[in-house]
Amino acid sequence: MSHRIVLIQAVPMAVEPVGEAFKRIWPEAETVNLLEDSLSRDRAATGHLDRAMMDRFRVLGDYALSIGADGILFTCSAFGPAIEMVARDAPIPVLKPNEAMFDMALDLGARIGMLVTFQGSVASMRDEFQEMAAARGLEAAIEPCLVEEAMMALRQGDADRHNALLVEAATALADCDAVMLAQFSTAQAKDAVAEVLGLPILTAPDAAVERMKAAVLNL
Repeated sequence: MSHRIVLIQAVPMAVEPVGEAFKRIWPEAETVNLLEDSLSRDRAATGHLDRAMMDRFRVLGDYALSIGADGILFTCSAFGPAIEMVARDAPIPVLKPNEAMFDMALDLGARIGMLVTFQGSVASMRDEFQEMAAARGLEAAIEPCLVEEAMMALRQGDADRHNALLVEAATALADCDAVMLAQFSTAQAKDAVAEVLGLPILTAPDAAVERMKAAVLNL
């Protein structure tokens, strides 16, 4: 039996990384991509999640349910509260992009670095990480390193420059216990960053697909 997983994406650069993760980890799943690339632009313009943005997420969640989703995975990290709202209302597993990766990071140490390419995701990801640490009774700190130029390079089709910028920035996180690549689109730089740092490097797509597979198959 095939399970339909709806991937709700806010940037086109996230489509390929999560698709590749499904091919490797859960090829039996049927993935459906919903790309709404005005979300990230509008989130950056407003600087916060307003009522209109929350309503848009409710519509996206309802649409995913209407086409028979067995699970919903959001791949943009700047919309935590809106995704939590969808998860509360949905009768199926709904995952935020980074929750599985955060759980893995908390198993690796108390000082976790994070390479970020979108300013709008920093605050929500830091809050989410701290909430998860507190829920597990752990004291952990997240150290974000913002590399907005990398996202700009990727939007221009220059993946090599994107990866090189992340590698360069990663050296500031050498004292961490592990480093997370925050956006789905940054997963492609994992090997290069790992080679420079020699630390555990975590990516959201692999962790999220593993979590979604377990959640759906164990229903």
